[in-house]
Amino acid sequence: MAYQQQGCLSSAAALGIVHIVDDDKKLRASLIRLLRSHGLDASGYSAASDLRAALDTNVPSCIILDMRLVDENGLAVLGALRDDGITTPVIFLTGFGTIPMTVQAIRGGAAEFLTKPVDEVVLMNAITRALDLDTAAVLQRQDLNDAAQLLATVANREREVMGLVIGGLMNKQIAGDLGITEITAKVHKRRIMEKMRARSLPDLVRMAETLGISAARSR
Repeated sequence: MAYQQQGCLSSAAALGIVHIVDDDKKLRASLIRLLRSHGLDASGYSAASDLRAALDTNVPSCIILDMRLVDENGLAVLGALRDDGITTPVIFLTGFGTIPMTVQAIRGGAAEFLTKPVDEVVLMNAITRALDLDTAAVLQRQDLNDAAQLLATVANREREVMGLVIGGLMNKQIAGDLGITEITAKVHKRRIMEKMRARSLPDLVRMAETLGISAARSR
C-alpha cells in the first residue's frame, strides 16, 4: 500500500532505512527530521564513501542521492554501486535536473528522479515504493540463501531423484528410470521433502525454481 497524504506507510517501508547522501548539512538534517516524523529510520552522509561503509544490503533500504556532491557525481556513484552488485533503490533528489540527466539516471538504474524543492507527498510515495521494492529483493535473497543451505544436505543420488520428482514423475517411473526399486524411490522422495523442508510438491517445485534447478524427464 503506497503512502497517502494522511501519512500511511506500508509495513515493509516502515521497517526500512533511508540513507541520505547530500553535502548540504541543513538539507540532510531537514530530510532526516521529516522521515523520522513519518516513523522511518534515516541516516545522513556528506559523501558516498560514508554511505558505503554504513550500507547493509541485508536490511531493506533506499538511498536519496544528490546529483552534484562536492567531490563526486551522483551518476558515477550510482554506477559504482551497480557495478558492485548493490541493487539498493536510488532516488535522485537534485536542484540541477535536466531531461537528459533524468533519462541517464533512469537508464542507469535509478528508481526515481526528483527535483528540489520536492513535494512531501511525492517524496514519501517514492520512498515507500523504493523500500517495498528492496524489501522484496532482500526476502528473495534470503529465500535463495536458505534454500541453498538446505540443498547442501541433499545427497547426489537424492538430487537425481529430486529432478525427476519436480519433473512430475511418479515413484514407479523414477524407479524404472534410475534402476532402483519403487520403495527406494519413495524413501528418497520422502528424505528430499524432509531435508528441503517442503510441505508439498508445489512447495518443492518453487524451491527448485528459486535455486535454478531444472526438472528432469524420464530417459
